[in-house]
Amino acid sequence: MTQTDAAGGGPRVWEPTGAAGAARLCAVIGAPVAHSLSPVLHRAAYEALGLTDWSYGLAEVTPEQLPEVLTAMASAVTPGSGTPVGLSVTMPHKQAVIPLLDAVDPLAAVTGAVNTVVAQRSGRGAALLTGFNTDVAGISQAIQETAPVLAPGAGAVVLGAGATACSALAALTELGASSITVAARRLAGPGRVLSAAHRMGLEVGTLSWQPGEEASDLVVAEALRGAELVVSTLPAGAAETVAAQLAGGRGLRPGAVLLDVVYAPWPTALTAAWQVHGGTCVPGWLMLLHQAAAQVHLMTGREAPVDAMRSALMRALAERP
Repeated sequence: MTQTDAAGGGPRVWEPTGAAGAARLCAVIGAPVAHSLSPVLHRAAYEALGLTDWSYGLAEVTPEQLPEVLTAMASAVTPGSGTPVGLSVTMPHKQAVIPLLDAVDPLAAVTGAVNTVVAQRSGRGAALLTGFNTDVAGISQAIQETAPVLAPGAGAVVLGAGATACSALAALTELGASSITVAARRLAGPGRVLSAAHRMGLEVGTLSWQPGEEASDLVVAEALRGAELVVSTLPAGAAETVAAQLAGGRGLRPGAVLLDVVYAPWPTALTAAWQVHGGTCVPGWLMLLHQAAAQVHLMTGREAPVDAMRSALMRALAERP
């Protein structure tokens, strides 16, 4: 669902379908992005809030096109056109966007991950672009909604080491986890989870994990069995081999909680294995809902209508194959 500029071939982020006449323009960008349910959530919020002059588009933006999109967002507004207000940022731009911004919120800076950009401007002049991170709130609130009582000083495991894993570290710390282990193929380097842990002043355990290697999957599965809280930040299908090891072995800790950020297909192999042993699963769509609610507040200045957004999301998920 790529929107392109007929003249230059670039992404038409600020001219989404149905945006004619809109005064305030927002969008989600990523690659790929056609599967995103962010438009469902944000448009439901605008409708519930009575923001009839707001629109929310969707555009596939490559890494090469990202600077162009940010420049267009910051540019002075042409008389008679809509005003770019906000971007939801998804893979692979959550870290690459940071040096293109004028300012970065402290939480986004410490995690090294931005999933929200807001244009702050005076009148129709050029905007100041500020980056925020609402993934931390999405993870934290999704877990608290599903499992409001967590053991003090809970032991936690994070699967993955990218931008969302960096946000998961902050969320788990906020929830009171005292011992965090990260399992991934590659843990160190710029933008990886160990850099974020260092900025946060956290000491985390690590497991070098090679999915598909039986011995490596067994070690990670054993770590999951011993954890009270697990957050998988892996893309769909990436945890299947460790899920198979988890399903076939001994049980989990009593009351163990798993958040898998994948929301389609559901259940994932990992959540299915977790449920076999009676563990509590936090669906990825719940994180999506809460991070989007925080984005709505940042972009509009209004309290997000979470119930209306939840209903719209449930309908959209039910309609998916």
